[in-house]
Amino acid sequence: MKHLRILAPFLFLSLIRDQTANRDDLRPTCRRCDLHHSCNCSFGGFTHVPMVTDQALSLDLSFNNITMVTQDDLMGHSQLRALDLHGNGLAEIHPSAFDSLWSLEELDLSDNQLKFLNPKWFNKLEPLKHLNLINNPYSFLGSPSLFLGLSRLRRLMFGGPDLKELRREDLSGVTHLEELTVQANNLDRYDAGTFGDIWPLGHVTLSLHGPFLTNPALAAAMLNDVSYPETQLTLSDLRLAHNVSVQPFKDSINIIRYLSLHNVSLSDEACGFLLALLDGVPLRSLSLVGLTLTGEGRWVAANQTDLSSMDEFFASDVIILDILKFAMDSEIQYLVQHQKKLSIINSKLFLLSCYITKKMVNTLYLDVSDNLLTDLTLSYMLCDNDETLQELRVLNMSGNLLKSLSTLSRLVTKLTKLTQLDVSRTGYRSMPTSCSWPSTLRYLNISRAKLTIVTPCLPKSLEVLDLSYNDLKEFVLTLPILRELHLSGNKFLRLPAGGPYHNLQTLMIQSNTLNTFSLSDLQSYRRLENLEAGHNKFVCSCGFVTFLRSQLTGSGDVKITDKHQTYVCDSPLYLQGEAVSHVSLSIIQCQPVLFVSVSCGVALLLGILVAGLLWRCHAFWFLKMTWAWLKATRSSQRRRRNRNTEESDPLLSFDAFVSYSEEDASWVENLLVPEMEEPSDSDSESPTSPLTLCLHKRDFLPGHWIMDNIMSAIERSRRTIFVLSENFVQSDWCRYELDFSHFWLFEAGGDAAILILLEPLSKDDVPKRFCKLRKLMSSTTYLEWPQDEERRPEFWRSLRNALRGDNEQEN
Repeated sequence: MKHLRILAPFLFLSLIRDQTANRDDLRPTCRRCDLHHSCNCSFGGFTHVPMVTDQALSLDLSFNNITMVTQDDLMGHSQLRALDLHGNGLAEIHPSAFDSLWSLEELDLSDNQLKFLNPKWFNKLEPLKHLNLINNPYSFLGSPSLFLGLSRLRRLMFGGPDLKELRREDLSGVTHLEELTVQANNLDRYDAGTFGDIWPLGHVTLSLHGPFLTNPALAAAMLNDVSYPETQLTLSDLRLAHNVSVQPFKDSINIIRYLSLHNVSLSDEACGFLLALLDGVPLRSLSLVGLTLTGEGRWVAANQTDLSSMDEFFASDVIILDILKFAMDSEIQYLVQHQKKLSIINSKLFLLSCYITKKMVNTLYLDVSDNLLTDLTLSYMLCDNDETLQELRVLNMSGNLLKSLSTLSRLVTKLTKLTQLDVSRTGYRSMPTSCSWPSTLRYLNISRAKLTIVTPCLPKSLEVLDLSYNDLKEFVLTLPILRELHLSGNKFLRLPAGGPYHNLQTLMIQSNTLNTFSLSDLQSYRRLENLEAGHNKFVCSCGFVTFLRSQLTGSGDVKITDKHQTYVCDSPLYLQGEAVSHVSLSIIQCQPVLFVSVSCGVALLLGILVAGLLWRCHAFWFLKMTWAWLKATRSSQRRRRNRNTEESDPLLSFDAFVSYSEEDASWVENLLVPEMEEPSDSDSESPTSPLTLCLHKRDFLPGHWIMDNIMSAIERSRRTIFVLSENFVQSDWCRYELDFSHFWLFEAGGDAAILILLEPLSKDDVPKRFCKLRKLMSSTTYLEWPQDEERRPEFWRSLRNALRGDNEQEN
């Protein structure tokens, strides 16, 4: 028992480790991490926190089905800086689930099912800067305060449809914020001063639909706590239909400098009362996004509202329910007459009359993009009046129904201070040959139109020109001070010539049909610094790949600023889709002429070396003689068959075939032949019978192939006599006879050859390829023609005996 008590803790720890290991084995794994250790596991269908690398710096688990985070799910992720769990239906988090996340700076728990917020979750998260708790079904933040240890918190978002109360101590620990977002549409209780201790407070977004309608005092208390001159205030989801609903602004409006209303509905009565509140206040900026006007624009005392302090008015996505009855000109002119920056975007605006634009004497920036303006209504807007928009610097009319560039240029010519003009996303299809523009115009944007050609209509004063996403195939203009040229999304096959653009520093020409460009193309632009030319149809030749890779590495004078992965080969086919930075071409592909030249040179050299070696080893001779031997053998076989049918023709017709040089013919004909073929008994006691010799001069058949004659002569002779001399070695015909005899010796044996040396001759004088004969000269006694006449009878006797050897054996 004592031993069991000692071992019990160890057994328990072992059991815990085994259980943990088993749980880890069951957990899913997410491997979608990039080189920067950012892991995107969203939309993965996970029901538990998956296992990821412990080197992860960012982990996105949004839009899964993770309903619970356990104590061990995030163990080991001490380097994690951002964790996103929003949109999971998360209902339960262990109190110490985040304790190991010592480096965490961003935590998103929004859009889940957290009914209670536990302060223990954040006890160890001192580095936390951004926290999002929006849209969970909790009714209060909890006690003690969730944020006591979060002194570095700078961005806080909380609230939802179930939030009922905010108490003074709920935000204890929060000292200052860059951004605060609170969804409190159904808030019932708010302790004054709850937000009052947060300073500085950069940007505040409040959703207060319910309080504005049912509890204006509560809404006013919240506005008072967040209203500072430096704070940008955004109110969303408001339905203001009468005077009472605007009351919460009454005390704070004199402090607010930057006010934005999002997703707001206003009646005529509410608009009138709101404008009355704004009368004379030091409001600098008013922004209306998603504004719905339910009335007819009959705002009482609107024309008397003083908005002279407001520099910026921004209206986007404005909806007028009864546009036909709305009094546009008479009631809104006061909103635009003092502003320096005026924007009316995506609001179905089809007319901004001259009556209104004449009042815009201070306007420097005008944005009427994404509306319904036409060339005709533009003429009404930019009326023939020298006082209209005379201070205007920037004009944005993109996304309208404009079609005539000549009309546009004529109308904007009188805007003598205009520097920037944006008419992108319009219907321009053509360009006149000449146009008039303000001499001050520096920036012109005609992107995403339908232009097919450019003409000298474009002003020479331009510094920035954007013609992206048209149907252009060439660009040939003289724009001497142009600094930026945007030509992406067209149909260019090559870079425009750089000569006319001496000051061009940035060229954007992505998504065209460029096949290639070179260093000389870039050097034609004298001052080009930045280039973006990805997503083109590049032909990956050796020169282009080498050049572009050097540019991508930053070794050139021009910096390629778009992603290197956008430079992809379109051809050849086997490289299609391959990033140029990863392409490696062989010397065969890059230098075919050089490769062929070197290969041919090497092949020629090897051929010479091999030919020399073969010549040295007499390979050509062996091949030639093998072929000749085979051919002659076939002829010999035919002759043998003929002889078999003609019994009168004996197989062996001669005692010896004599091979000799023409220079030695006199010795053969005058001495050898008479001595061998004529009977003589002077040299012996018994008479000698004559021998029959084969000489090529008299015994070769005329009209037959010389090789056949030689083979036939050797084949029909019992012996072959070689009359060796210096002349013999130099004779071509003797070499042929010697060649065939060499082959014959392999079949007939060494006794078939008789060597006669007319003059002293060593075996080294015989070519080395005649190895059999050289061997015979080394191993066989040969006859040497004596110069002393007294020894010659013995020579003839020895020769006769050698020639008669076979006959005697046969007899």
